[in-house]
Amino acid sequence: MTHIHFILNPIAGKGNNNLDQALLKAYFNQTDFTLIVKPTSYKKHAIQLTQDSINEKAHIIVACGGDGTINEVASCLINTNVILGIIPIGSGNGLASNLNIPKNFNKALQIIKNQATKRIDVGQLNNHYFFSNTGIGFDAQVIKHYEASNERTLTSYIKATLKSLKKVKKLSKVETNINGKTIKHKPFLIFISNSNQMGYNVSLTPNASLEDGKLDILIVKKIGAFKIFLFSILMLIKRHHILKEVDCYQTKQLKITQKDKPIFQTQIDGEFIMIKNKIITISILDKALKVIA
Repeated sequence: MTHIHFILNPIAGKGNNNLDQALLKAYFNQTDFTLIVKPTSYKKHAIQLTQDSINEKAHIIVACGGDGTINEVASCLINTNVILGIIPIGSGNGLASNLNIPKNFNKALQIIKNQATKRIDVGQLNNHYFFSNTGIGFDAQVIKHYEASNERTLTSYIKATLKSLKKVKKLSKVETNINGKTIKHKPFLIFISNSNQMGYNVSLTPNASLEDGKLDILIVKKIGAFKIFLFSILMLIKRHHILKEVDCYQTKQLKITQKDKPIFQTQIDGEFIMIKNKIITISILDKALKVIA
């Protein structure tokens, strides 16, 4: 018998989410499956619920939410035999898009029932894991404003982007070590990606792969207001790399050292996080997560 636990974020996306037991039983018969639904009550609650489910010998743990909820659940499953399932009910749903998991609830359930799995790479920033992307600079500020809006819509994301464009923070001097090269700069953006989707079908790294054992890096040098606007427009049509201020790399590891501040403002899978350290090391863990896709 297969034990499936659903970790549900009731307020993901548009909110008011629930899992109808009758619907679940229509897909998973009681002879072959046992089903448990665990709603979250607060931020990071999914971590505790997932750890409990691991102790309860769940075979599959399904993250029902957005990229933040998926990150909390998946971070507990790295290098284990427990399988991650995804029902994307968040706003951006970047990882689900990359894995071709549809937003249609019934179709997502059918994929989980089929149990076709693959192993994907996992990114690590110091002691934090990421599955889609992480970054410092402009994208972190966008996420900061986006979270402050308390709305999870594309319109809110666009407003957060415009607000960040109007109030670009003073850039900090950093030293980036990548592929044996040391870069001293004040970047507008350092974006590190494991997947080719950020959510809302927007991508800064369209050629990134969850299975190639490499991170795709985008570094945007210090640029003025017009070039920032141009970069934002080009990003929407995946042509931002044509700007001379944009450099692209692939690597297994990089290190970023901040000279004048003891804290990095980052975003990790669409969540704003403060890293209290002058140095961050980002690396890839090959095929560290088993996921239904």
